[in-house]
Amino acid sequence: MDRGEIYKVASLRRSSSAWRNNSAQEIFSRSSRDENDEEALKWAALEKLPTYNRLRKGILPDGDATKEIDIHNLGFPEKKELIERLLRVSEEDNAKFLTKLKNRIDRVGLDLPTIEVRYENLSIDAESYGQGRSLPTLLNATVNVIEGFLSFLRILPNRKKPFSILNDVSGIIKPNRMTLLLGPPSSGKTTMLLALAGKLDKDLKVSGRVSYNGHGMHEFVPQRTSAYIGQYDLHIGEMTVRETLAFSARCQGAGTGYDMLAEISRREKAANIKPDPDIDVYMKAAAIDGQEANVVTDYILKILGLDICADTLVGDEMLRGISGGQKKRVTTGEMMVGPARALFMDEISTGLDSSTTFQIVSSLRQTVHIMNATAVISLLQPAPETYNLFDDIILLSDGKIVYQGPREHVLEFFESMGFRCPERKGVADFLQEVTSKKDQQQYWARRDEPYSFVTVTDFTHAFQSFHIGRKLREELATPFNKSKSHPAALTTEKYGVSKTELLKACVAREYLLMKRNSFVYIFKLFQLIFIAFVTMTLFLRTEMKEDTVVDGGIYMGALFFTLMMIMFNGFSELAMTVMKLPVFFKQRDLRFYPAWAYTLPAWILKIPITFVEVAVWVFMTYYVIGFDPNVERLFRQYFLLLFVNQMAAALFRLAAGLGRNMIVANTIGSFSLLILLALGGFVLSRDNVKKWWIWGYWISPLMYGTNAALANEFYGSRWQRALPGTNDRLGEAIIKSRGFFADPSWYWIGVGALLGYVILFNLLFTLALTYLNPFANSRTVISDDSVSNKTGKEMELSSGRKNSTSRGSRGMDSIIEENGNKKRGMVLPFQPLSITFDEITYSVDMPAEMKAQGVTEDRLELLKGISGAFRPGVLTALMGVSGAGKTTLMDVLAGRKTGGHIDGNIMISGYQKKQETFARISGYCEQNDIHSPHVTIYESILYSAWLRLPQDVQPETRKMFVEEVMELVELSSLRGALVGLPGVNGLSTEQRKRLTIAVELVANPSIIFMDEPTSGLDARAAAIVMRAVRNTVDTGRTVVCTIHQPSIDIFESFDELFLMKRGGQEIYVGPLGHHSCHLISYFEGIEGVSKIKDGYNPATWMLEVTSAGQEAGLGVDFTDIYKNSELYKRNKDLIKELSVAPPGTKDLYFPTKYSRSFFTQCMACLWKQYWSYWRNPPYTAVRFYFTVVIALMFGTIFWDLGTRTSRRQDLFNALGSMYLAVIFLGVQNTSSVQPIVAVERTVFYRERAAGMYSALPYAFGQVVIEIPYILMQSLVYGVIVYAMIGFEWTAAKFFWYIFYMFFTLCYFTFYGMMTVAVTPNETIASIIGAAFYGLWNLFSGFIVPRTKIPIWWRWYYWACPVAWTLYGLAVSQFGDIQTVMVDTNVTVEVFMKDYFGFERDFHPVVAVVVFGIPVLFAFIFAYAIKTLNFQKR
Repeated sequence: MDRGEIYKVASLRRSSSAWRNNSAQEIFSRSSRDENDEEALKWAALEKLPTYNRLRKGILPDGDATKEIDIHNLGFPEKKELIERLLRVSEEDNAKFLTKLKNRIDRVGLDLPTIEVRYENLSIDAESYGQGRSLPTLLNATVNVIEGFLSFLRILPNRKKPFSILNDVSGIIKPNRMTLLLGPPSSGKTTMLLALAGKLDKDLKVSGRVSYNGHGMHEFVPQRTSAYIGQYDLHIGEMTVRETLAFSARCQGAGTGYDMLAEISRREKAANIKPDPDIDVYMKAAAIDGQEANVVTDYILKILGLDICADTLVGDEMLRGISGGQKKRVTTGEMMVGPARALFMDEISTGLDSSTTFQIVSSLRQTVHIMNATAVISLLQPAPETYNLFDDIILLSDGKIVYQGPREHVLEFFESMGFRCPERKGVADFLQEVTSKKDQQQYWARRDEPYSFVTVTDFTHAFQSFHIGRKLREELATPFNKSKSHPAALTTEKYGVSKTELLKACVAREYLLMKRNSFVYIFKLFQLIFIAFVTMTLFLRTEMKEDTVVDGGIYMGALFFTLMMIMFNGFSELAMTVMKLPVFFKQRDLRFYPAWAYTLPAWILKIPITFVEVAVWVFMTYYVIGFDPNVERLFRQYFLLLFVNQMAAALFRLAAGLGRNMIVANTIGSFSLLILLALGGFVLSRDNVKKWWIWGYWISPLMYGTNAALANEFYGSRWQRALPGTNDRLGEAIIKSRGFFADPSWYWIGVGALLGYVILFNLLFTLALTYLNPFANSRTVISDDSVSNKTGKEMELSSGRKNSTSRGSRGMDSIIEENGNKKRGMVLPFQPLSITFDEITYSVDMPAEMKAQGVTEDRLELLKGISGAFRPGVLTALMGVSGAGKTTLMDVLAGRKTGGHIDGNIMISGYQKKQETFARISGYCEQNDIHSPHVTIYESILYSAWLRLPQDVQPETRKMFVEEVMELVELSSLRGALVGLPGVNGLSTEQRKRLTIAVELVANPSIIFMDEPTSGLDARAAAIVMRAVRNTVDTGRTVVCTIHQPSIDIFESFDELFLMKRGGQEIYVGPLGHHSCHLISYFEGIEGVSKIKDGYNPATWMLEVTSAGQEAGLGVDFTDIYKNSELYKRNKDLIKELSVAPPGTKDLYFPTKYSRSFFTQCMACLWKQYWSYWRNPPYTAVRFYFTVVIALMFGTIFWDLGTRTSRRQDLFNALGSMYLAVIFLGVQNTSSVQPIVAVERTVFYRERAAGMYSALPYAFGQVVIEIPYILMQSLVYGVIVYAMIGFEWTAAKFFWYIFYMFFTLCYFTFYGMMTVAVTPNETIASIIGAAFYGLWNLFSGFIVPRTKIPIWWRWYYWACPVAWTLYGLAVSQFGDIQTVMVDTNVTVEVFMKDYFGFERDFHPVVAVVVFGIPVLFAFIFAYAIKTLNFQKR
């Protein structure tokens, strides 16, 4: 049955008379606008057209008249006007608009497709290692790889332990109803949504059944029938919001919309019904596939509130773009523009304020209710008004369903179990806490019965016998009637539109991205021009002779370098491909397009760039270097290099597709380059290639390229003279001298082979992207007792699909101790201090953009005369709308600002604030939780205590204090968990927040600032964090928190409020009172302010009534009202009183700037780096294996060549092995250390600002920890290679070989660190780093020996570190050999001196310089870290 028939059949269920009678109803038959004759005539003309044409024409108003338009050519302004007419105010008009759409469909008796999703006995299990083995140390990583391989071969049993994520859950999700999925963190919400959407990871064990309308998952394409909206916002930063959504709409198509419209139109014609023209045009525009900008995109932008930033770039770490909350909405919109009828949304409200969340959920509710869609949405902290929008609730806990059914009955169920939700508590917050051991007791309502913990299993059993549970079981027992399933409900086609349309969409996007990334291509071009200029002046034709084979060798060097440059130029393709892969995998799995539609444009569209780049190189260098002057040979060289460049780009794309993340892809890329170079015939001649490697020689694309280039050059007319004493031509002799093929036909053989490789590599890239999946980011710790001890288990599978860090069942499960009177955290004495500030102003220099708009002032004031006081034992909330200056005020008070002008007076307990002493007694918990990723929680806290507590604190006391603090913030059970990177692995957001608080508390501060301690947390996590904050205040410390969207109970746990309005002015500073009574009475006392409703959140109400719009409406200024109030006078008196030092106190004084000595700082930094490196196998292990593999490869390629010195080529081969090793191992070290240092540097900024240590100990730790790893690397490499290549076994020569390898790898590694230290981020660092590789390569003395370098470039030879290394290696191995060579008739020592300029007497100087270079780089690193601060605040 074709798609058009579907609707005819589906709708005949309603009796045909029904829709005819319907048409008589006056309401529907009249258009919403008055009909005039002209319009009626146009409609009549439209009606006469055949269906196909009728669906492509519409009628739109044009001033007073109307005009007929072609839907296909609907322009952007017309679409915008149409959406504006249909949705003036999206909150109010969306329901009206959807109702009009639905009425049109109902009027002709059509049914909309609906989907009912059932899951029966669904269980999902995963596997992971137990506690000791799951921490990724160098040792564990190696053992896991070996063990995994052996168990794959069935030699060893599987040692992983299974654990359950979802445990035998069953239920029904009905169409037309909004379902809210709730549950504490790691209860299995994400896994459940993925299971329902058919997107589960292949590694998970799944049992049970999920069905749509009674059909199993294999009977249709679930990825296109439903839409899963994930937690992580993966988008291409260089596209605007509108482009992102339009691309998604273009790929997903309109589904069956066109067939439905054709049927509606046919029936309307038969019944003589005239539809609303606007709705008609909208439906026609939405139903046409393949438009670049669909009208649906504009509609979704409007209802998600993204129309204000529609033309802003999405942005990423490097590009400023939209805010986090807007990104979240783009992720939602990307799936909503498609035709999917079932929506599964995972935490779509993260980073959104409650009013935006409310708007989005209510527009989704309208869609679901009116258009009969199906939706399951999981939310973290839904506000009560958002919670009330849902029809059904599913409550998950520990992988079991505690409740599933109508929202109205959920509290009734828990009351039947003896638990009641308190009055001023959100129901959603109550539901998430009532199943947790820690929080359950406070809700126990049966005072006459003793409380005992009710486990999740008890709840699930009770639900089975509750009337809702019984009803659900009965419904599941009767199978879904498949004959009732609408034929259009389930999609059976794999992609939404035709293959040509998909290809067009991908080509358009790729072209757009190339335009947006034009800077990269221009930068590469300039880099190429620069290197071409160096090459031209180095191989200048006036210096180049053409008389002997030796002279030909220099030309050969120039050709080889040309080939290498053109190849290396493709290397940036690797990074650019890897960066876009996460988005590709997401869109591929959502069935936006097949892999080939993505890889074809990526290849084809880059070809013109190749033409330009190769042209620049060839036309700049060809005649200046002095290649054969025949113009045909010039173009033949150009033609050949085009293929070399294409082959290299395709190879690096393939490496990216196989590697899938930066570290692995870089390793594969470097490795393939290495094989190409080592076996390309230039470094090692063909005659010397071992028979077990000769296949590598024949498959190396570079060999074909080099041979073709040589054939092109040396068969030129000027190389045709005969050599004296032989009948060989000079050109042929030169080609043969390196073992290449002397035959002109090799030019075309080379071109043909390269063309073959271009096609092969692109084909393999496509296959890799089709069949490989992204790496799963799992980091799993399961404490061994929590697996065996199943009852009341709280295994926290935190953040991400399979990531988990478990809360052991000991600490978390202990019932709250009754410690109301016992003050915690008082092991170490501290001095309670107050902080007062009077008339603080903070201004920055006026931004250039604002000056351009005509602003005349020189400074922009961000804080305007703010005064207040924070006291010990009082918890103060710092609140205000975004942009009010909350964080700015906090930064000013804490002394964290790096720029701007601060005026006013800050006093600490009556003495002037001095930043040096203040840093010692204060703590600052930043909003983004920055910690070293590869240490455990306990180590992070211990490290902070070690560096920040005074020297007189004994180590035992320090450890006790650390335990005390961990108990206070409830982290004891997680002490051994790795911190990990945010959003990637390791701790969940709230665990990270608590770690941030612990790291500051352990410094024993008197004053603590906290920036947004609860943002991004669910209700239960926020409650845990706030409990930690409250415990801290009760020890008598001064605590100030900025807070964004508090729930009622969080807001009322504060003692005082400091409320600011936009523009940096305070409007209320004072106590909250019981149930916020003081705050409410203050604002209700202002004339015109609306009263608060019962049970409404005071925090939300207070922000609403003080908004800028309210101020304008009431015609008042809340700052003036506050400045004239009693409250203000009281605050001023308090400031005066606290600004006088109490008698008998002294100003803060510390003898040293830091609490620990320089030596202790160095030791502590080294200790942390030691653990960080040991637990970072992607860095340490990959580097180590890379070295071993390269050593074995070199050993077998250059087998036993070390002692042969009878010919020139033998020396070239031996030097070639050294040159390749130095360049490759070095570059690998540089590129792999950059991301490590970049991450640690952000941690360093926070720790230095907290006064933990100065810059030098950090630099010391970072540099020194590398040394043992590099020493190990050099020894492993040195021993393997030295033995296999067979250099001369004397102690001195072996020592020198290791010496040079070690210091060379050191300077490459420190060079990588140095590039990060002098640049703002690792991307720029890698570009700067790469810029020098080409130069170091050219001046290393291997491609062009020093004796042949023109005098004006010789200074750079001495400035090139690689040249010194090669000098040292060559002289130490061959500088003393006195045997006479066969083909030159001089001794090896003399040949080295004449050809390379290597002198034996100069060796001591070389050794000193090679020792000095890493020392210099390390000092530059330390100096740059100390003086340059790229963190702007």
